[in-house]
Amino acid sequence: MNAGKTRKHDKKLRQCRFHNNFDLVPASHLHKGYVDLEHLHALHDRGVFWVTRAKDNMAYTVVQERQVEGRILRDCVIELKHHNSKTAYPAPLRWVQAQVEVDGKEQTMEFITHHLDWSARSVSDLYRCRWQIELFFKSLKQNLQLGSFLGYNANAVQWQIWMGLLVHLLMRFLKWKSQWSSAFGRLFVLVRCTMWRRWDLASCLEFYGTAGAKRRMRLNLQQAYLPGFM
Repeated sequence: MNAGKTRKHDKKLRQCRFHNNFDLVPASHLHKGYVDLEHLHALHDRGVFWVTRAKDNMAYTVVQERQVEGRILRDCVIELKHHNSKTAYPAPLRWVQAQVEVDGKEQTMEFITHHLDWSARSVSDLYRCRWQIELFFKSLKQNLQLGSFLGYNANAVQWQIWMGLLVHLLMRFLKWKSQWSSAFGRLFVLVRCTMWRRWDLASCLEFYGTAGAKRRMRLNLQQAYLPGFM
C-alpha cells in the first residue's frame, strides 16, 4: 500500500470521525490497527472516552501500578516513552492486561484508554462487547451483500442500508419464531431457496435437518398445467 495514500485515507477518516454528531457518542471502541495518537488525544480534548488494543511494540514507562483481581492480570498508569509518541499524546494513559474469552477460548489481551476512573473489568468488557458489534456488521455484509452498493450517492447508500437492516430484523424474528437452532447464515440460504417456489416456509424450517426423524416432509409441487402440452 502506498504510504501517501495511507496518510490521505487516515486524514479523511479523522475528518469523518470529527463530525458534529460524534459529540453524542459517550465512548468509542477503536480497532488495534487504527491507533492514531493525535486522533486519540483530540478525542480526549473533546471529552470522548475511548478504549482500544495496545500495540505490541508500544514503548512506555509505568507511572503507577494498581491492584488487580480475577481475570485482570495487570492494571497500571503509563506515559509514552518515545519523543514523537509523547508529543502526539502527552497525557497519561491506562494500560490493562486481561484474560478475555473470544470464540470460546481464553486469550490474553492488552488495552489502553485515557479513562483513569473506570474499573479494569469495565475496560476489558467494553472492548469485548465491541466484538459483538463487529459480528453484527460482518453478518450484514455476508448475508445481505452490503459490501457493494447499487449506487454511491447518499440517498442510494442509505436506502440500501435501511433495507438491509429491515431484512435482517425480519430474519431474526423468523429465527425466533421458528426456533431455528442452526447457523443464522444457513437460514438465509434456505429462505433464498424457497422464495421462488410454492413451498411452505414454516414447514421447511420445521423439518430442516430431521433426516433421522420419524416424521418426514414430502413436497407436492403445484406445477402449472397448460392445455396442449405434455
